Amino acid sequence: MSVKRPRFKRILLKLSGEALMGNKPYGVDPSVLKTVAEEIQLVHDLGVEIGIVIGGGNIFRGLHASDYGMGRVAADHMGMLATVMNAIALGEALSQRGAEARIMSAIEMNKVAEPYIRQKAVTHLRRGRVVLFGAGTGNPYFSTDTAAALRAMEINAEVLLKATKVDGVYSADPEKVSSAQFFPTLTYQEFLKKNLQVLDLTAVALAMGQNLPIVVFNLRRKGNIKRVTLGQKVGTTISGRSR
Repeated sequence: MSVKRPRFKRILLKLSGEALMGNKPYGVDPSVLKTVAEEIQLVHDLGVEIGIVIGGGNIFRGLHASDYGMGRVAADHMGMLATVMNAIALGEALSQRGAEARIMSAIEMNKVAEPYIRQKAVTHLRRGRVVLFGAGTGNPYFSTDTAAALRAMEINAEVLLKATKVDGVYSADPEKVSSAQFFPTLTYQEFLKKNLQVLDLTAVALAMGQNLPIVVFNLRRKGNIKRVTLGQKVGTTISGRSR
Protein backbone atom coordinates (compact mmCIF):
# COMPACT_ATOMS: atom_id res chain seq x y z
CA MET A 1 0.00 0.00 0.00
CA SER A 2 1.39 3.40 -0.97
CA VAL A 3 1.86 5.99 1.74
CA LYS A 4 0.00 9.23 1.14
CA ARG A 5 2.18 12.25 0.76
CA PRO A 6 1.36 15.37 2.79
CA ARG A 7 -0.35 18.14 0.89
CA PHE A 8 1.63 20.70 2.87
CA LYS A 9 5.38 20.65 3.46
CA ARG A 10 5.44 23.44 6.06
CA ILE A 11 2.55 24.36 8.35
CA LEU A 12 1.82 26.81 11.14
CA LEU A 13 -0.43 25.30 13.80
CA LYS A 14 -2.33 27.65 16.11
CA LEU A 15 -3.37 26.16 19.44
CA SER A 16 -5.36 27.94 22.10
CA GLY A 17 -4.14 27.75 25.66
CA GLU A 18 -7.58 26.42 26.58
CA ALA A 19 -6.90 23.39 24.35
CA LEU A 20 -4.45 22.17 26.99
CA MET A 21 -6.89 22.45 29.91
CA GLY A 22 -9.05 19.42 29.19
CA ASN A 23 -11.79 19.43 31.81
CA LYS A 24 -9.70 21.38 34.31
CA PRO A 25 -10.77 24.94 35.21
CA TYR A 26 -7.27 26.27 34.42
CA GLY A 27 -3.70 25.16 33.78
CA VAL A 28 -2.49 22.16 31.79
CA ASP A 29 -4.03 18.69 31.86
CA PRO A 30 -1.13 16.19 31.53
CA SER A 31 -3.24 13.68 29.59
CA VAL A 32 -4.36 16.33 27.10
CA LEU A 33 -0.79 17.60 26.74
CA LYS A 34 0.34 14.06 25.93
CA THR A 35 -2.44 13.57 23.38
CA VAL A 36 -1.72 16.86 21.61
CA ALA A 37 1.99 16.05 21.47
CA GLU A 38 1.21 12.63 19.99
CA GLU A 39 -1.02 14.21 17.33
CA ILE A 40 1.73 16.64 16.36
CA GLN A 41 4.29 13.83 16.33
CA LEU A 42 2.20 11.91 13.79
CA VAL A 43 2.48 14.86 11.41
CA HIS A 44 6.16 15.39 12.16
CA ASP A 45 6.81 11.74 11.26
CA LEU A 46 5.48 12.49 7.76
CA GLY A 47 8.40 14.87 7.24
CA VAL A 48 6.26 18.00 7.60
CA GLU A 49 7.96 21.12 8.95
CA ILE A 50 5.88 22.42 11.87
CA GLY A 51 5.72 25.81 13.53
CA ILE A 52 3.35 26.27 16.46
CA VAL A 53 1.85 29.37 18.06
CA ILE A 54 0.10 28.69 21.35
CA GLY A 55 -2.13 30.95 23.40
CA GLY A 56 -2.11 31.46 27.15
CA GLY A 57 -5.80 31.66 28.05
CA ASN A 58 -5.59 28.61 30.29
CA ILE A 59 -3.32 30.63 32.58
CA PHE A 60 -4.09 34.31 32.00
CA ARG A 61 -5.96 36.40 29.44
CA GLY A 62 -5.01 40.02 28.90
CA LEU A 63 -8.56 40.81 27.76
CA HIS A 64 -9.65 40.33 31.39
CA ALA A 65 -7.41 43.15 32.59
CA SER A 66 -10.23 45.11 34.20
CA ASP A 67 -11.15 42.10 36.35
CA TYR A 68 -7.74 42.35 37.99
CA GLY A 69 -7.71 46.12 38.30
CA MET A 70 -4.77 46.55 35.96
CA GLY A 71 -4.08 48.22 32.65
CA ARG A 72 -4.36 46.36 29.36
CA VAL A 73 -0.65 46.65 28.52
CA ALA A 74 0.48 45.06 31.79
CA ALA A 75 -2.19 42.37 31.48
CA ASP A 76 -1.17 41.57 27.89
CA HIS A 77 2.43 41.21 29.01
CA MET A 78 1.30 38.67 31.60
CA GLY A 79 -0.64 36.85 28.90
CA MET A 80 2.47 36.71 26.72
CA LEU A 81 4.42 35.12 29.57
CA ALA A 82 1.63 32.54 29.91
CA THR A 83 2.09 31.53 26.26
CA VAL A 84 5.78 30.88 26.89
CA MET A 85 4.88 28.61 29.81
CA ASN A 86 2.58 26.62 27.53
CA ALA A 87 5.21 26.48 24.80
CA ILE A 88 7.75 25.06 27.25
CA ALA A 89 5.25 22.43 28.44
CA LEU A 90 4.38 21.34 24.89
CA GLY A 91 8.02 21.44 23.83
CA GLU A 92 8.94 19.06 26.66
CA ALA A 93 6.07 16.74 25.76
CA LEU A 94 7.27 16.63 22.15
CA SER A 95 10.88 16.03 23.18
CA GLN A 96 9.81 13.05 25.29
CA ARG A 97 8.31 11.55 22.14
CA GLY A 98 11.48 11.93 20.13
CA ALA A 99 10.76 15.20 18.32
CA GLU A 100 13.45 17.85 18.53
CA ALA A 101 11.73 21.05 19.66
CA ARG A 102 12.86 24.66 19.95
CA ILE A 103 11.13 27.41 21.93
CA MET A 104 11.43 30.92 20.50
CA SER A 105 10.07 33.97 22.28
CA ALA A 106 9.13 37.39 20.93
CA ILE A 107 10.13 38.76 24.36
CA GLU A 108 13.78 38.09 25.18
CA MET A 109 14.23 35.62 28.03
CA ASN A 110 17.44 33.86 27.10
CA LYS A 111 17.46 31.56 30.12
CA VAL A 112 14.30 29.75 29.01
CA ALA A 113 13.83 30.40 25.26
CA GLU A 114 15.68 31.55 22.18
CA PRO A 115 14.88 35.08 21.00
CA TYR A 116 12.71 35.00 17.90
CA ILE A 117 14.80 35.54 14.77
CA ARG A 118 13.07 34.69 11.53
CA GLN A 119 16.00 33.16 9.68
CA LYS A 120 16.99 31.07 12.69
CA ALA A 121 13.42 29.77 12.96
CA VAL A 122 13.48 28.78 9.28
CA THR A 123 16.82 27.01 9.80
CA HIS A 124 15.34 25.02 12.69
CA LEU A 125 12.39 23.99 10.52
CA ARG A 126 14.63 22.90 7.66
CA ARG A 127 16.59 20.74 10.10
CA GLY A 128 13.42 18.93 11.15
CA ARG A 129 12.85 20.68 14.44
CA VAL A 130 9.40 21.64 15.70
CA VAL A 131 9.46 25.37 16.50
CA LEU A 132 7.15 26.76 19.17
CA PHE A 133 6.66 30.51 19.03
CA GLY A 134 5.89 32.08 22.40
CA ALA A 135 4.95 35.58 23.63
CA GLY A 136 2.66 36.33 20.69
CA THR A 137 3.94 39.21 18.58
CA GLY A 138 5.74 40.69 21.59
CA ASN A 139 3.33 43.64 21.53
CA PRO A 140 0.19 44.34 23.57
CA TYR A 141 -3.25 44.54 21.93
CA PHE A 142 -2.43 41.84 19.38
CA SER A 143 -3.99 38.39 19.71
CA THR A 144 -2.15 35.10 19.34
CA ASP A 145 -4.30 34.49 16.23
CA THR A 146 -2.66 37.55 14.72
CA ALA A 147 0.74 36.30 15.90
CA ALA A 148 0.02 32.97 14.18
CA ALA A 149 -0.83 34.66 10.86
CA LEU A 150 2.30 36.82 11.14
CA ARG A 151 4.62 33.92 11.94
CA ALA A 152 3.05 31.78 9.20
CA MET A 153 3.88 34.42 6.62
CA GLU A 154 7.36 35.04 8.02
CA ILE A 155 8.35 31.37 7.83
CA ASN A 156 6.60 30.90 4.46
CA ALA A 157 4.17 28.32 5.78
CA GLU A 158 1.82 26.94 3.15
CA VAL A 159 -1.21 26.98 5.45
CA LEU A 160 -2.37 28.25 8.84
CA LEU A 161 -4.14 25.56 10.85
CA LYS A 162 -6.43 26.88 13.57
CA ALA A 163 -7.32 24.17 16.10
CA THR A 164 -10.61 24.65 17.96
CA LYS A 165 -13.07 22.63 20.03
CA VAL A 166 -15.74 22.54 17.28
CA ASP A 167 -15.73 21.15 13.74
CA GLY A 168 -15.00 24.42 11.94
CA VAL A 169 -16.58 27.81 11.34
CA TYR A 170 -20.26 28.28 12.15
CA SER A 171 -22.62 31.24 11.95
CA ALA A 172 -22.84 31.11 15.77
CA ASP A 173 -21.39 29.04 18.61
CA PRO A 174 -22.76 25.53 17.86
CA GLU A 175 -22.44 24.59 21.52
CA LYS A 176 -24.95 27.32 22.36
CA VAL A 177 -27.03 27.60 19.17
CA SER A 178 -28.17 24.23 17.80
CA SER A 179 -29.32 25.79 14.53
CA ALA A 180 -25.94 27.38 13.78
CA GLN A 181 -24.91 27.00 10.13
CA PHE A 182 -21.66 25.23 9.31
CA PHE A 183 -19.48 26.70 6.55
CA PRO A 184 -17.25 24.13 4.78
CA THR A 185 -15.55 26.93 2.82
CA LEU A 186 -15.40 30.71 3.05
CA THR A 187 -13.53 33.44 1.25
CA TYR A 188 -11.61 35.94 3.33
CA GLN A 189 -14.13 38.61 2.36
CA GLU A 190 -17.08 36.43 3.40
CA PHE A 191 -15.49 35.74 6.78
CA LEU A 192 -14.82 39.43 7.42
CA LYS A 193 -18.25 40.52 6.20
CA LYS A 194 -20.05 38.01 8.44
CA ASN A 195 -17.87 39.11 11.39
CA LEU A 196 -17.41 35.52 12.51
CA GLN A 197 -15.77 35.11 15.91
CA VAL A 198 -13.71 31.92 15.72
CA LEU A 199 -10.68 33.86 14.42
CA ASP A 200 -9.38 37.34 15.10
CA LEU A 201 -10.36 39.57 12.17
CA THR A 202 -6.89 41.12 12.02
CA ALA A 203 -5.41 37.64 11.52
CA VAL A 204 -7.76 36.95 8.62
CA ALA A 205 -7.02 40.33 7.03
CA LEU A 206 -3.29 39.60 7.25
CA ALA A 207 -3.77 36.17 5.67
CA MET A 208 -5.86 37.69 2.89
CA GLY A 209 -3.06 40.11 2.05
CA GLN A 210 -0.69 37.21 1.33
CA ASN A 211 -3.32 34.71 0.13
CA LEU A 212 -2.45 32.38 3.02
CA PRO A 213 -5.12 29.66 3.33
CA ILE A 214 -6.56 28.97 6.78
CA VAL A 215 -8.12 25.70 7.90
CA VAL A 216 -10.23 25.75 11.06
CA PHE A 217 -10.79 22.27 12.51
CA ASN A 218 -11.67 20.29 15.62
CA LEU A 219 -8.61 19.37 17.68
CA ARG A 220 -10.64 16.97 19.79
CA ARG A 221 -11.14 14.55 16.90
CA LYS A 222 -8.14 12.25 17.00
CA GLY A 223 -6.01 12.37 13.86
CA ASN A 224 -7.43 15.63 12.53
CA ILE A 225 -4.09 17.46 12.33
CA LYS A 226 -2.75 14.63 10.18
CA ARG A 227 -5.90 14.53 8.05
CA VAL A 228 -5.68 18.25 7.31
CA THR A 229 -1.99 17.97 6.46
CA LEU A 230 -2.72 15.11 4.04
CA GLY A 231 -5.27 17.32 2.28
CA GLN A 232 -8.41 15.55 3.44
CA LYS A 233 -11.64 17.53 3.73
CA VAL A 234 -11.70 18.50 7.39
CA GLY A 235 -13.21 21.59 9.02
CA THR A 236 -13.56 24.92 7.24
CA THR A 237 -11.17 26.27 4.64
CA ILE A 238 -10.85 30.06 4.41
CA SER A 239 -9.12 31.20 1.24
CA GLY A 240 -9.27 33.63 -1.65
CA ARG A 241 -11.86 31.71 -3.59
CA SER A 242 -15.05 29.72 -3.03
CA ARG A 243 -15.05 25.99 -3.67
